[in-house]
Amino acid sequence: MSLLLIDRRPSAPRDVHAHRHVHLGPDDADQQPRTPNTTVRNSMSTDSAALTPGTRPQVPAGIDPRGPQVAAAITSVVLAVTLLLGDSTAALVLLGLQAAVFAVGAAAGPQHAPYGWVFRTLVRPRLQPPTELEDPAPPRFAQAVGLGFVVVALAAYLLGATLVGQVAVGFALVAALLNAVFAFCLGCEVYLLAKRATA
Repeated sequence: MSLLLIDRRPSAPRDVHAHRHVHLGPDDADQQPRTPNTTVRNSMSTDSAALTPGTRPQVPAGIDPRGPQVAAAITSVVLAVTLLLGDSTAALVLLGLQAAVFAVGAAAGPQHAPYGWVFRTLVRPRLQPPTELEDPAPPRFAQAVGLGFVVVALAAYLLGATLVGQVAVGFALVAALLNAVFAFCLGCEVYLLAKRATA
């Protein structure tokens, strides 16, 4: 007579999938104040991975979404003044400074750019903690797009193509105003569309 053996050993841990909204752990980047409802808005899902005992899923670092919005407001002022100054030396200096800000934001993330420091030091201490954090990848891509427009404007001004430079600054200004006034990041949307198209 055959016996039926039942394996009572614990089964292997199930795969854990990352979700768009995930709760923050204590070591998440940007040192955001933590509240019970604070979540991270992730722009892309991660591959599933089996967890071993004593480990936890990797959570993307999050930034305060109000930071890029404040940075966009400052950028809007700088670009508007640049347009008013025409192709003067002062306009070139402002564009050069704005290009440096965009370059730092594109390379290290908007939270590490000079305008990010202004938000972190002067603005955020006066605000309530954010209810959710944002994946820094889309704003970082937006900084790179802004850098591209400003570099084109600088080159155009230096070559005497003032109209081309003003058009490039105008495009960057419109994008910055959309973010500053309506919290609509045009570069971020382009990033998300590109991720979906290549997924």
